[in-house]
Amino acid sequence: MSDQPQLEIARKQIVFAREYTQSLIADVDEDLWYTIPAGNVTHIAWQIGHLAMAQYGLCLFRIRGRRAEDTDLMSSAFRKKFFKGSTPDPDPSHNPPVAEIRAVFDRVYQQAVDEMAGYNEADLQETIDAPYAAYNTQLGGLLFCSHHEMMHAGQIGMLRRMLGKSPVR
Repeated sequence: MSDQPQLEIARKQIVFAREYTQSLIADVDEDLWYTIPAGNVTHIAWQIGHLAMAQYGLCLFRIRGRRAEDTDLMSSAFRKKFFKGSTPDPDPSHNPPVAEIRAVFDRVYQQAVDEMAGYNEADLQETIDAPYAAYNTQLGGLLFCSHHEMMHAGQIGMLRRMLGKSPVR
């Protein structure tokens, strides 16, 4: 087992997951982001919007609560559009533009990484309310964030293939 602090392990996993997700979407044209391939139920825009919303919840909100400046990260309407259990809508006119989704995705990630630098691992042992995955602590939320992103990265990878893209190597 590593002797690295769990907070550093969580941070590295979050960075790795994001770099992998970025590699999956780097060459997908924006006009394909709202395409739901035959036999599927989702599209890339929903996956990316959902990851932004979830990362906000897991890495920021669950640890330090909502702040007034969080509306600069993402709007309430954005969170509601991509919340767990929401239905992906393939009509681009019913969704935020791809540029906005990408911007929120990037802003939330950067804010999460920036704030993690100031987190104290001992303080992250504070429990969180359900729902949570695996661990009911703030640190557990950080650890789960990368697992959640990698699960959706798998879905994005499948969508890529269904859209005719080559696998990422």
